[in-house]
Amino acid sequence: MHTVDPPSPKLRRSLTTPLLTLYGLGVTVGAGIYVLVGATAEVAGPYAAVSFLVAALVVSLTALSYAELATRFPVSAGEAAYVEAGFQRGWMAVLIGLAVAASGIISASAVALGAASYLHTLTGLGTALLTIGVVSVMGLIAIWGITQSVFVAAVITVIEIAGLLFVIGWGMSVQEPQGHEISEMIPGLELSTWRGIIAASLLAFFAFVGFEDMANVAEEVKDPTHTIPKAILLTLVLATGLYLATSITVLLIVPIDTLSTSAAPLTLVFFDAPEVIKQGFAAVAVVATVNGVLIQMIMASRVIYGLADRDHLPKILATVPQVTQTPVVATLLVVAVILLLTQTLPIGILAERTSQIVLGVFVLVNISLTLLKSRPGSTREHFRVPLFVPILGVLTSALLFGAGFL
Repeated sequence: MHTVDPPSPKLRRSLTTPLLTLYGLGVTVGAGIYVLVGATAEVAGPYAAVSFLVAALVVSLTALSYAELATRFPVSAGEAAYVEAGFQRGWMAVLIGLAVAASGIISASAVALGAASYLHTLTGLGTALLTIGVVSVMGLIAIWGITQSVFVAAVITVIEIAGLLFVIGWGMSVQEPQGHEISEMIPGLELSTWRGIIAASLLAFFAFVGFEDMANVAEEVKDPTHTIPKAILLTLVLATGLYLATSITVLLIVPIDTLSTSAAPLTLVFFDAPEVIKQGFAAVAVVATVNGVLIQMIMASRVIYGLADRDHLPKILATVPQVTQTPVVATLLVVAVILLLTQTLPIGILAERTSQIVLGVFVLVNISLTLLKSRPGSTREHFRVPLFVPILGVLTSALLFGAGFL
C-alpha cells in the first residue's frame, strides 16, 4: 500500500506588529546608540544629532523599498528572493543571501566580544570564556523557538529602551551641564559644517541598520502584508526619536572632547551619579549588546534556512524539527561560525567591512524593486511605494557605499 509522506514542518507564523517592531528596535537600538554617539560627535561636533536625522532620512528610502518587497515575497532569506526576482539570476540570489548571512554572523561575533568585555568589567572572568558563554546561551535561545526567541529579545529591547529613557531623564536633571546649549546644535549653512555632518551620518547610518533583519523573519509573521510595513515604519520612527533625544542629552551634558574619545559614551552622563547607578547602567549595556547577538543569530540562520529550502544550499540546512519549528541545523552552523570567529580573528576589521556588505546589498535590493516595478504588475495584494523611492534608495545607498571607501 502506497503511503504519502507527511509534509515537512515549515516555520510558524506567530509574530504580530508589536513583537516584530520590538524585534526591529532590538537589533537597531542595541547595536547603535549605545556605541556610536561618541564616534559621531568626534566627526560632527555639536551637530551629531543632525547627523542622526540625515541618516534616518537616507535609511527611510531603503526601508520603504524593503516594506514593499517583504510583502511581495514574505519569505526567509528575503534579500536573496528579491534580487533573484528582480535580476532573474539564481547565482545573484545565492551571493546576496550569503552576504547578508555573513554580515549578521560577523556583526554578532563583534557584538559578542563587546558583551564579553562589558561582562568582564562586572565579573572579572576571562573574556574568551565569557564570549563562549554568551554565544552558547544565545544559540540555545535561538533554537528554542521563534516566539520564545523574539519574546526574549522583546523583553531585552524594553530594558534597552528603558536604559535610554533613563539616560535622557538623568541628563535633564543634571544641574551643571558641561556640554553645548541646544541653540549651538543647530547648524548654519557653512559648507565645512555640513561636510562634517554628512561624514558623521555615515556612522549614524549604521545605528539604523536593523529593519532589513525584519524582512528575514517574514515567513514567521502573521498577516505580513499589513504587519511588515507598519512594523518597519514604527521601528524607524521610534528609533529616530530615541536617537535624537539621547544624542541631544549627551551633547548637553558631556564636553565634546570627552565624548569623542569614549567607547561607552552613554555612561559619561552618570559622571557624578552614585556607584550603584553606574553599575546598574553598565548591566543594561551588557543586556543591550547580548540582544544584538541573539537577533543577528536569528536573522543569519533564517537566511541560510531560506537558501537551503530553495535548493541553493545543502537541504540539511533547511531541517526544521517538529518540536521547535526553528531551523536547528542552520542555527547550529551559525553558532559554530560565530564561536570560531570570536576565538580566532581580529573581528573589528571584519566588522568594518560588514558596513560595506550591507550598503552593497541595499543598492542591489533597490535596483531589484525598480526592475520589478517596470514589469507588468503582480495581481496579489501587497504594500506599494512610488517608483522614485527605490531609485532614490539606489542613489543614496551608493553614495554612502562610495563614501565609506574615501
